[in-house]
Amino acid sequence: MRTVPKILMIFRLLLALLSIILSYHYGERCVPMLVLILCLGLTSDILDGIIARKYQVATENLRRMDSFIDIIFWLSLATSTGIVRPGIIEANLIFIVGLVILEVISALISLLRFGKEASTHAYSSKFWGITLFLALISILGFNYGGFFLYLTIIVGYISYVDVLLILILLPHWMHDVPSFFHAYLIRKKINLKKSTLGSVTN
Repeated sequence: MRTVPKILMIFRLLLALLSIILSYHYGERCVPMLVLILCLGLTSDILDGIIARKYQVATENLRRMDSFIDIIFWLSLATSTGIVRPGIIEANLIFIVGLVILEVISALISLLRFGKEASTHAYSSKFWGITLFLALISILGFNYGGFFLYLTIIVGYISYVDVLLILILLPHWMHDVPSFFHAYLIRKKINLKKSTLGSVTN
């Protein structure tokens, strides 16, 4: 069971690749498969974290790997959605590009400050993942952006502000930092429960 989290992550990476191949070759005909890939990907993401914590294998390298694959997965599914439902994505492209730019900025800040990519796994990021899932299901399954798309764009920007503040406030690299408030407490050297946060790397 200790290797299951890594297997689930690799599975999610393969799903991301499959989504691009299917959308490129089959267009709208692959929508049911893309919806299934979304559901399988989200399920694997939830399970790998639960299993890793239960069997105490949530190491720094595993959490970094999880963050990297999460980015690849969601970018791939967003790209696939843009291929099969271009109208909705194009209508909101400026906001979507803004989110991509913030992802690049957060990665650069983390690399410049700590020499490692960000792996905060903040609560806001987790919530954004849920709204993103709902938005992609709405677009793919019902050809409708509307409420869930606007919600995920708003939550996405809030999430990136939270992550950027975490990266700015942290005195050293850490994974699994729930919010910028927790990063502030860490900076002020205020004790937190050990179970709340991931490991520290000076």
